Amino acid sequence: MLLPVFERFIQQAKEKVSQDQRFLGLLAGGSMKTGTMDEYSDLDLVIVYDSAYQEQIMNQRLLIAEGMGNLLAAFTGEHVGEPRLIICLYGPQPLHVDLKFVTLAELKIRIENPLILWEREAEIRTIFEKTSPSHPHPSPQWMEDRFWVWVHYGATKLGRGELFELIDHITFLRNTVLGPLIQMHNGQLPRGVRKLEELCASELEELKETIPFHNYESCYKALKITIQLYQRLRQRSDALVLREEAEQVSIAYLDSVYSSLFK
Repeated sequence: MLLPVFERFIQQAKEKVSQDQRFLGLLAGGSMKTGTMDEYSDLDLVIVYDSAYQEQIMNQRLLIAEGMGNLLAAFTGEHVGEPRLIICLYGPQPLHVDLKFVTLAELKIRIENPLILWEREAEIRTIFEKTSPSHPHPSPQWMEDRFWVWVHYGATKLGRGELFELIDHITFLRNTVLGPLIQMHNGQLPRGVRKLEELCASELEELKETIPFHNYESCYKALKITIQLYQRLRQRSDALVLREEAEQVSIAYLDSVYSSLFK
């Protein structure tokens, strides 16, 4: 059962979109779709609109968001590669809502089948029946081709003493490589480090050690443990071409950089 703050907003959103002939449907994805919402969840809503009004809708996204409640702050989602998205904070009881604006044609390419909260006709339901969602998975080869270049890059940051950058870089490796690998090994969708505490019981203590303090030794050890975890987690198969020379060279370089710091 939804908390009252979610129910109120959804009702307001339904009333708003149903009264505007440009809109064809209101959908809900994320934790609402999976039935895993709690008091800390946000709302992931998709507003489907008539493509004849695309320019108008895209220009008025913030105004539309303002009409759905007491909008405290909002911004567009270019930073996550999604300009159709408006990320909103409503009040006075704080509520994070992601509003994504899509046409019927754009709805054919999706990562999940969201819940249909309201639709003007049966067009959305028909699209869901005729097409299938697909969540992008990073391939093992994609990771292997990049990982050792990223290790070398981290070693250069260690050598320069740019430890804040190196800490961010190790975080990037955890989000981009280790987290998705653990999730996929557990039959989950690759979503960074989301819910890793629940998924990686066997790797949890080691994964914690990839979070460094701001000093040379801690950053070096965190990057080495990141490497060890990747070597253990990467999916060995006949199709995976290991970049063995890059692996040897980048690890040796990292070790030599760390050794040179204490001469």
